[in-house]
Amino acid sequence: MAKILGRTTTYHGTEHPYLSGLKVRIVAVMKRAAAPDQDDSYLRDEDALARAGGVSADDRIEVQPWLAAEQRWSFVASDPRALDLGCFKNLTKTASAK
Repeated sequence: MAKILGRTTTYHGTEHPYLSGLKVRIVAVMKRAAAPDQDDSYLRDEDALARAGGVSADDRIEVQPWLAAEQRWSFVASDPRALDLGCFKNLTKTASAK
């Protein structure tokens, strides 16, 4: 499995309009947080993430946006759906999360 935590990607969703089109850095994965039967696993370790099966369409991803004007990552994080990030756009929704 490719490294997930620390990866940079672009936000393409509508849930967090202030992130639209911005470069973001992945800080953590919240397993099944976007699913109706969420399990509240907050993962900040690549090995734990691999044991949990990697990223799925039912996950939320904690990200920090890049502040270009200040040339640094924001201290504030957001939690978009995995499907709203460019690097996970090919994930498919599971039947339980319709």
